[in-house]
Amino acid sequence: MSVLVDENTRVVVQGITGGEGKFHTEQMIEYGTNVVAGAVPGRGGQEVAGVPVYDTVDEAAREEDANTAVVFVPPAFAGDACFEALDAPVDLVVAITEGIPTQDMARVKRKQDETDTHLVGPNCPGVITPGVAKLGILPGNIFSSGDVGLVSRSGTLTYQVVDSLTQRDIGQTTAIGIGGDPIIGTSFIDALELFENDPDTKAVVMCGEIGGEDEEQAARYIGEHMDTPVAGFIAGRTAPPGKRMGHAGAIVSGSGTGTAQSKITALENNGVPVGDTPEEVVDHVEDIL
Repeated sequence: MSVLVDENTRVVVQGITGGEGKFHTEQMIEYGTNVVAGAVPGRGGQEVAGVPVYDTVDEAAREEDANTAVVFVPPAFAGDACFEALDAPVDLVVAITEGIPTQDMARVKRKQDETDTHLVGPNCPGVITPGVAKLGILPGNIFSSGDVGLVSRSGTLTYQVVDSLTQRDIGQTTAIGIGGDPIIGTSFIDALELFENDPDTKAVVMCGEIGGEDEEQAARYIGEHMDTPVAGFIAGRTAPPGKRMGHAGAIVSGSGTGTAQSKITALENNGVPVGDTPEEVVDHVEDIL
């Protein structure tokens, strides 16, 4: 099985007529993703990569039975694009865009909380169920089908860990890049719950980084609610307090939480082995499978 993305996923790409939208639509189609529509205001009636374009997500969902939206819209307009998708009859929205203003995402998050729609991102690489479909910018060639779920704040770290898993013939059920912004639609706990409820996911890899308390909260959730074993990795061990490292959310305030060590300690205290390198994470996965 898988989570969020399967053979029934039918995708509408918001921003399909832009350079990034068109390029990654072609990549998703080549991978096997069922991209059925694009949505760009004022561009209805056009066609991109053989895909019909509609003026709105709602129209695309109704006409093409799309149930998933992928957002490739410039930052200034991406919040409105997410809002539009959450208003449409889709089950999943994946926002790839980086640099969406925080106040826009606060508004989007409030809207999401009023719906049953899953929102992944923004500032994320997307979601992939290997061999079935990929949504976003993930390099599909490094993924392989199997029984390990993965959730990560970092796209690059996702690729490193997945490549190491695949090299050791450990395939993945689904990989979810949740994004590194301060306000995101899917938390570690949300993703962990999905994997816990998937009978075919036999282990989970959780890749975190400095900043915020999401990993500490996830560690408590794992200890209290999960039977599926989890292995972890935390990036940013040498980052100085008060300095942003990469993602907008990757900054340590100096309050004693949000550091790499506080996250590692929380995970280990809840039975999660934490690797010093992506290769060590895979060692732990082999041990717990």
